[in-house]
This record gives sequence, C-alpha cells and structure tokens, in this order.
Amino acid sequence: MFDFKNRTLLLTGANGGISRAIAKTFFDLGANCVLTDLDEAGIQAFAAELDPSGARAVGLRQDAASPEDAERVLAFTAERFGALDVLVTSAGLYREKKVAEMSDAHWRTGIAVNLDGVFYTCRAAIPHFADNAAIVNVASMAGHRGSVGHADYAAAKGAVLTFSRTLAKELAPKVRVNAVSPGLIDTPMVRGLMDASGAALLADTPLKRLGTAEEVARVVAFLASDWASFVNGETVHVNGGLYIAS
Repeated sequence: MFDFKNRTLLLTGANGGISRAIAKTFFDLGANCVLTDLDEAGIQAFAAELDPSGARAVGLRQDAASPEDAERVLAFTAERFGALDVLVTSAGLYREKKVAEMSDAHWRTGIAVNLDGVFYTCRAAIPHFADNAAIVNVASMAGHRGSVGHADYAAAKGAVLTFSRTLAKELAPKVRVNAVSPGLIDTPMVRGLMDASGAALLADTPLKRLGTAEEVARVVAFLASDWASFVNGETVHVNGGLYIAS
C-alpha cells in the first residue's frame, strides 16, 4: 500500500518489540533503515537478520540520553544515505516504582531516556530532513491517563505529546510531526503488567485482546506516508478502545 523506496528511516530503540515490527514494516516497504539501540550487538544482529547484504539496513549503538550519540547517528545517516525522510523515536525505559519509593536517580533516568532522548534525536535530525519528511514519536496511553508505579514514564510520555505538537508547528511545512500512543501490546514490556492485572485490563478493553506490534507499526507507516500528507500535530491511539473505556 505504501512505498518507501529511496526513502530513509531512522528508528531509535529499534531492538524492542514494537520497534522491530516498525523496522520490518518499513524495510519490507522499501526503505533504507538506520536502526539504533543501546544494545549494540543486539541491534547489529537484528539489522543483519533483516538485511544480510547490509545495503539497506544498518545497526548502530545509541544511548538515547546522550546528545552526542544523537549527533553522531544523524551524521552517519546523512553520510550513508543522504537526506532523512522518516524519523521514529521509539527508545523507552519502563520500570516499576511508586513515587513514594522512587529515588532521584530513578526519576532522572526515566526522564532522560523517555523525554530527553526524543528531544536530542529530533533536534539533531532537523538539519538533515528532506522535503515532505515525517517524524512519528512513540508515546503511550500512560502519557494521557497516568500509570500507577510508572510516574517517570507517564510524565515523560505526556511531555512527548506536547513536544510533538510544538514541533509540528515549528517544522511545518517541510516536516510533519505526529505521535502514536500504544496501549496493551503483546510485547515483553507489558507481560509483568498482564501477569498482575491482565484479566481486568482485557475486560476493560472493548476489543478484548492485546494488540500486536505489527498493528502499531502499520499506524506508524501510515503517519509517515504520503497518505497522511495533511495529518500534522496529531496523536493516534492504538489500544483497542481501552483509552475510552473508563
């Protein structure tokens, strides 16, 4: 349906469950893929699995909390593939800790990865965007509703939503900026939550199931495509209706 041939994607946090599906979707649709993750060996192995030739998929180490890493990755992307057409920020850190027991270091690390990392990568990308480029920031339903035991994550994701809307105004008309807010997606990140309260969460979900990483990836691809050419500053929920259910 969508054609990303001769277009270049940069995807952060690319070795995660949802991110792998995003990478595969864009690669299958013809994109050049620069895939980054803190796990250098893991992301290089995934890139080689996706593209054994190494011609269209490259894996690089990136600490999302490092502005220097963001600049390095964008410089590599420009040198290897030229202008950037699609940026998807998906690096995330999701840990369990209630506010009363949360240390300063825990809070700062969560904000650094989940919010600062989006800022650093988007800022570094601005000089390298092609005309009609797109950013899709991966937020979360937690950024809209809050999440017990995940205050740092929820606060950061809420900020990502407002950051995305601001950036949509600043970068238009050259670059569109949107966000996706996944809910309960069948990935390792949510399995602990499902073990604790999965039955109740599924009962509250109108579609009565978990989503798949591929379902999120398809929404990201749509937002990055020419089919969404007049969609800017929006957030698409991908949660089977859980967000509206209570």
